[in-house]
Amino acid sequence: MSKSRKSSTGSRKSSAKKSSKRPSRWKSVFWKFSVVLLVVFAGWCVYLDATVRHKFDGKRWQIPAQVFARPLELYPGVALVKSDLQAELAELGYERKTKADRPGTYAAGSYAVEIYSRGFQFADGNEKAHRIRVEFNDNTVDQILDWSGRALSWARLEPVKIGGIYPAQQEDRILVNLEQLPDKLEQALIQVEDRHFYSHYGVSPLSIARATWANIRAGRVVQGGSTLTQQLVKNFYLSNEQSLWRKANEALMSLMLEFHYDKGEILEAYANEIYLGQAGARGIHGFGMASHFYFGKSVSDLTSDQIALLVAIVKGASYYDPRRHPDRAKERRNLVLDQMVEAKLLSEKQARADKARGLGVIPKPRYSASAYPAFMDVVKQQLTRDYREEDLESEGLRVFTTLDPLVQSKAEHSLSETIQQKEQASVNKGLQGAMITTAVSSGEILAVVGDRQADFSGFNRALLAKRQIGSLVKPFVMLTALKHSSEYTLASPLEDEPFMLKFENGDEWSPKNYDGESHGTVIMQEALARSLNLATARLGLQVGVPEVLDTIHELGADVEVKPYPSVLLGALSLTPLQVTELYQNLISTGFRTPLRAIRAVTTAEGELLSRYSFDTEQVIDPGIAYIGQYGLFEVMRSGTGRGVYRTLPEDYYVGGKTGTTDDYRDSWFVGFNGQYLTAVWMGKDDNSPTGLTGSSGALVAWLGLYRQLPQVSFIPTAPESVEWAWVDQKSGLLSAEHCEGAVALPFMIGTAPKERAGCVDRGNLLERWLRRWWNS
Repeated sequence: MSKSRKSSTGSRKSSAKKSSKRPSRWKSVFWKFSVVLLVVFAGWCVYLDATVRHKFDGKRWQIPAQVFARPLELYPGVALVKSDLQAELAELGYERKTKADRPGTYAAGSYAVEIYSRGFQFADGNEKAHRIRVEFNDNTVDQILDWSGRALSWARLEPVKIGGIYPAQQEDRILVNLEQLPDKLEQALIQVEDRHFYSHYGVSPLSIARATWANIRAGRVVQGGSTLTQQLVKNFYLSNEQSLWRKANEALMSLMLEFHYDKGEILEAYANEIYLGQAGARGIHGFGMASHFYFGKSVSDLTSDQIALLVAIVKGASYYDPRRHPDRAKERRNLVLDQMVEAKLLSEKQARADKARGLGVIPKPRYSASAYPAFMDVVKQQLTRDYREEDLESEGLRVFTTLDPLVQSKAEHSLSETIQQKEQASVNKGLQGAMITTAVSSGEILAVVGDRQADFSGFNRALLAKRQIGSLVKPFVMLTALKHSSEYTLASPLEDEPFMLKFENGDEWSPKNYDGESHGTVIMQEALARSLNLATARLGLQVGVPEVLDTIHELGADVEVKPYPSVLLGALSLTPLQVTELYQNLISTGFRTPLRAIRAVTTAEGELLSRYSFDTEQVIDPGIAYIGQYGLFEVMRSGTGRGVYRTLPEDYYVGGKTGTTDDYRDSWFVGFNGQYLTAVWMGKDDNSPTGLTGSSGALVAWLGLYRQLPQVSFIPTAPESVEWAWVDQKSGLLSAEHCEGAVALPFMIGTAPKERAGCVDRGNLLERWLRRWWNS
């Protein structure tokens, strides 16, 4: 019995001992697990902290290069119509008012425009906002006055932003610092989004609790509890994923951000990071870019109602988009204005006045990834010679180009309208085109159109479409011959008769004239004006096809082609850009001037990195080039381009050359006045016939443009090596002004004909004006 009791007692003791060990084991596991969790948590915190500091201390954003057009320069005597000045101001986002009372506004009267310009960091220095008055007389600027009435010799507007070179994430922003932000914007943002910003440490438990209670009461999400710091962390480091894990990371990283950086740095980062709109594929980030995107002005120039709208958009850029949802945006803006009154940022009177205003948002800016795609292709091509792609996409460079938005707009409209007209004939369905305009004096590219739909970003025909140039080659055949001035002049007789060449492989070449006829003996000038194939081919064979190709190379066309006789009639393929450069160098009196689309590149802060200066090289004797220019003038007066004078005034002197290829596959025209040169191509991408000659297609588009441009005559200065003489138009022999059939032609001194033609007196008539003009 006692043994049994002993055994029972021992059993209880053993059981008690075991049960006392069990809690101890679980406690050990718990503490070990806690230590592991703590180590993992600490490691995760170290990782998050490193992430926060690495990105915030380093390069925070990839800033795309900003690309600008030329600034519109104003001075007395410049050819400019008042409507074009107003169009430029509209493109810049200026607001038209009864009085230009603040930067970014203008007032237009019957003969004058008053402008309050914005300040701008040009490539050559900073220019402050100022007021000017531009007065017009007919289609020119008569005088420019400052606000005190003092006459100015020169003024300029800031350039239109035409695009950017964007990184892969397609974010567009203009960096600003806190000093550039208006005080009201900073304070309104804090009042609306995070009133305790300066007192919390990244997370505000009170705000979270208040928002949670409001959402429970409403049965939906009506209020957020995130601080500005949390919003920055979410946008800068994390995603929009709705999960507890993301929210936990957001809270931790917010605390770390506040620990390492002061409130000013955090607020400045927020002001540059916040998403505020969408322009096609590009996101508009930060108040600096948003102020331009919505109001066309710098953030420092914003008014109180505009500040309120930007702060309103912070809550939801898509939901409160003022262009798509103006009523919704206005309601939100007015709510922000009320809160600004509550914070004593505005008086009630000012708030009422602001509420009475419209949103004041400019039409969606034209600059986008596809606003001027053909011109931007040329810019990028030239930039990549000097800059790495990653620098263009991330360093915030400012690229100042040569684009003239006024000329560009007119060129786009003219080409598109001409193609639409020509497509009314069934054979012309599927027409395409390209157009390039340059400044005659400098070789600056002013406009590029690469598609009938100008804003189409795809195959750029102006830059990439290599097409046979047809009769556009003929002036260079003549120019090659004229270089042998002792043998060839514009009065040299040429045989415009059929012939055939037989090659060793049995092939034959027998060119024909466009009209299928031959014209006997003609002088060189007439052969060029009438674009005669037979006479041109014979001349080219006499001087040699390789020498003709050398002339083309000298004038800028880097093209590899075998010296077949067909080259003499345009069987070589060039792009419209190459054609433009050829003719640009011819009318520049033989100076080879590389075409340029860029004037300067600066850093984001305005430091000059590159200046693309005017560069020339004499490659053709100026006298020979001058005589070649006259040949192009005669094409328009008496040759294939003479139809333009049914529209243009007789005293408006222009030059040019038409070009048509076999089976009417390509329609070309290059024409110029004293200020602009333009090359036009029209055809089909599949190279099928169009039924258009150079005169009936491309020339029509050119004329549509030049009717709108300033009518500045082309009046070159004759070099000392050139003299004029009267010759008989049929024989090319020396004649006199009063003789029938006599024409005045330029010659290199000593090369005019010596033998005289018979003379039938016609009195002092006809071409006296021509000689006077070319001698002026």
